[in-house]
Amino acid sequence: MEKSSNLLGFSGGVDSSALFFYLLEKNIPFDIAIVNYHTRDTSNEEVEYAKNLAKKHNKKIYIKDCFLDKFSEKSARECRYKFFEEIIKKENYDTLILAHQLNDRFEWFLMQLSKGAGLKELIAMEEYEKRDFYTIWRPFYNLSREEIEEYLKKNNIKYFIDKSNFDIKYKRNFIRAHFSNEFIKLYKDGVKKSFKYLEEDKKLILNENWEKKEKLYWFKKENPLIDIKKIDIIAKKLGILLTKSQRDEILKTDFSCVIQGKIAIDSNDNEIFISPYIKTKMDKTFKEEMRIKKIPPKVRGYIYKDNIKI
Repeated sequence: MEKSSNLLGFSGGVDSSALFFYLLEKNIPFDIAIVNYHTRDTSNEEVEYAKNLAKKHNKKIYIKDCFLDKFSEKSARECRYKFFEEIIKKENYDTLILAHQLNDRFEWFLMQLSKGAGLKELIAMEEYEKRDFYTIWRPFYNLSREEIEEYLKKNNIKYFIDKSNFDIKYKRNFIRAHFSNEFIKLYKDGVKKSFKYLEEDKKLILNENWEKKEKLYWFKKENPLIDIKKIDIIAKKLGILLTKSQRDEILKTDFSCVIQGKIAIDSNDNEIFISPYIKTKMDKTFKEEMRIKKIPPKVRGYIYKDNIKI
């Protein structure tokens, strides 16, 4: 069986089940990846459903058992994306296809709005999102949950319901139950238009005007509010979603810190540098070269180890 260049993140739920059959319908080649968190009575059944679909439609399938000490949306997402990226890198996929849809985008918007957020955080989800070594594509980006459910019903497609989605002790579920779903049902077209205008504004305001070599990024300082937004975007490209406390730490340290032991952020008088964080011994000649070129210390390990020429 020939491997596709597209990998579908599958769960067996409403959105990903519909997306599986939508991609088949459009003759778009893809393979599938599913994570079993073993948190629901139907978890194993969902994996079996994925296996059967893969076998029936001649798709490769990748399965990950993810046992979390304490389940949370954040920890589950980190486990999921780490798994997807390992497969993408190992098997040379170009595109990760995800089933996020309009309701997801609006829920995120309201969650960020409730915290106090800027344009970048409010409109974080994009239809096409370029990561370091792959692209994310969200085909259902502008479809509502109601439209997707109609597609499932019309085509008699099996799917599973995650009962934890109805537990309003979780903030996302509370917003979904009390605000977002009903709002989308009433004002779907207006929400779609508003997101379109906001995305256009974001592109104008947040130009990606930085330099890049491999996974090393750098740009000229403007003002802290603009600079932290650029760092936010770059960190996401490097696989880290910055929290508010992490953004505060970056500002507090005057753009010189390490985030989660994974990303180095450092600066000189005029520029800010971001790279993966690598701690390694470096020879004196290299250190002197970095000093002359005014490359700050925290990103030097990555430059040295990967032999980046600046």
